[in-house]
Amino acid sequence: MAATLELALAEARDKKTFRELLGVDVPHYWPPPLNDEQSHRWLVNLLTTDPSAVGWALWYFLLLRPGSCPLAIGNGGLKGRPSADGTVEVGYSIIPKYQQQGYAPEATEALVAWAFGHAQVTRVIAHTLPELQPSIRVLEKLGFTFTGVGNEAGTIGYELKREDWKHKQTMR
Repeated sequence: MAATLELALAEARDKKTFRELLGVDVPHYWPPPLNDEQSHRWLVNLLTTDPSAVGWALWYFLLLRPGSCPLAIGNGGLKGRPSADGTVEVGYSIIPKYQQQGYAPEATEALVAWAFGHAQVTRVIAHTLPELQPSIRVLEKLGFTFTGVGNEAGTIGYELKREDWKHKQTMR
């Protein structure tokens, strides 16, 4: 589910309202790793200055559970609209209890498909820490290729070009 300004504000201020707006259960140990006050401020600022940016920012990853309310198990998204050259950056985080169960690749693949569903997107990039092997496996599983040093200190970069993504889709 794409984050709206209303959801983002509730997430920071009132967990009960946040749960009600999402219509899901939210674990008491929310938010997922690597989500901090700075990233939340970025999200709120983006959605305040550009309300139509919904979808180009954070998405909540929801686990459907038969007979129960869905459960929020992570989040991820894009770091804004595409740049002039058609590049967007993707990121993702899953609550530790739900890691290594295939949810990160599934959610990230959905984000990539959503991005490439927009004609102006020609390339999706990602940055991770070299010691985060599960994160690297997610990217490699989705067809991202290593590009070298990342744009933030200590990170490494990956990319997936539209033509490579399309080719992978036809091979399924």
